[in-house]
Amino acid sequence: MSNYLITCTPAHGHVMPLLQIARHLIARGDSVSFLTSPRYAEQVQKAGARLLPLPADADVDLDDADGAFPERAGLTGPAAIRFDMSNLFVRPGAAQLAAVRTALAAGHVDAVLTEPLFIGAALLQRLPREQRPPVVVLGIFPLGARSRDAAPFGLGVTPLPGPVGRLRNAILRLIAEKAIFGAVQREADAVARREVGRPLGGFVLDWAGRADAYVQFTVPEFEYPRSDLPDTVRFVGPLPSPASDQSLPEWWADLDAERPVVHVTQGTIANADFTQLVIPTITALAGSDALVVVSTGGREVSALPAELPANVRVAEYLPYDLLLPRIDLLVTNGGYGGVQQALRHGVPIVVAGQTEDKVEVSARVGWSGSGVNLRTNSPTPDQVRRAVTQVLGNEAYREKARTIGTAMREADAWRSLAEVLDAVRVGFSPTRRFESVD
Repeated sequence: MSNYLITCTPAHGHVMPLLQIARHLIARGDSVSFLTSPRYAEQVQKAGARLLPLPADADVDLDDADGAFPERAGLTGPAAIRFDMSNLFVRPGAAQLAAVRTALAAGHVDAVLTEPLFIGAALLQRLPREQRPPVVVLGIFPLGARSRDAAPFGLGVTPLPGPVGRLRNAILRLIAEKAIFGAVQREADAVARREVGRPLGGFVLDWAGRADAYVQFTVPEFEYPRSDLPDTVRFVGPLPSPASDQSLPEWWADLDAERPVVHVTQGTIANADFTQLVIPTITALAGSDALVVVSTGGREVSALPAELPANVRVAEYLPYDLLLPRIDLLVTNGGYGGVQQALRHGVPIVVAGQTEDKVEVSARVGWSGSGVNLRTNSPTPDQVRRAVTQVLGNEAYREKARTIGTAMREADAWRSLAEVLDAVRVGFSPTRRFESVD
């Protein structure tokens, strides 16, 4: 049995996939402590893990960032990105590290498993190897490792091959690191010097590529090629789709009809405004021969207009393990997990997401040929209609999705994760006990 510490920023889209990993580790006999907000106490306990609550200074509600920081509302572009990186991720890093040190002082930990935006783990990995356990990044977002062959993460810029592409990437990296994020980087280095006695060791958004291991939950077919990929990175395939125990909606048999099925969703968090994607999709396909299946992601169905076209079916939640094999197209705002679940079933995608990591997910959909990237958060019905018609009318999109899906089904994420966790501990001395930090 091994003892693992999982660290996670307080965001639903971060916590849920890491809890899936925690459940798997516990099922195989490992002990797992889960450091995150006490708001997730019930979910952590149900998973069988031990909750370690983040201190107040690190407990920023990323799912309601505007509520936590009213001054954030209305910010766009580089100003919004700088604000988020500084306030949501870098500044909580010192309190996160203090919580990690307290956890390590309480008992032996074989490895710290973390998602890439938990800056406390970035600070921890700057300590000498003999003073800490290995730090393993769990890649639940698109790969963020620095490369001469890829533009800086967060821009949504797809690869351009050859010397011209590398020159473009170098210029973009210089602009991002020195101009857009220069102040954020200086702040991150200052925090690192204060907490661990040395700077962060490189650009803050690239730190995961410098960790002891980087487990990326996808396949190379859905990631940009990098000739300088760190040897610490391991592609393991997407997280397996959990079996659903949800009851089926009364209209489920309508999926058996001989017509295309288009599923549209804005996920479970970015669904406060259905006029961004769900309603434009309903409007775009009204009167078409497609069956439009809507998931409100937990919001009440009454949040949609009372009068819906006859070809629309709605539910708050839908069992993806049963739904995805029966649809012809996914229209989504670009959640990494949902996109990969669809691709695993060979389903092509129309994606409209330009915020957070969604801009990178959307870029990969378009680059891979598995769908159409609308390059906006709020497409018009006409844009959606044209994209849906384009994807359903061109078998090449489905063939690309099937190719990626085949690679995903052949991967074994759990076996590969186990191999990484076994290998990464080699070369690490038994960790010293940290002094508890109040």
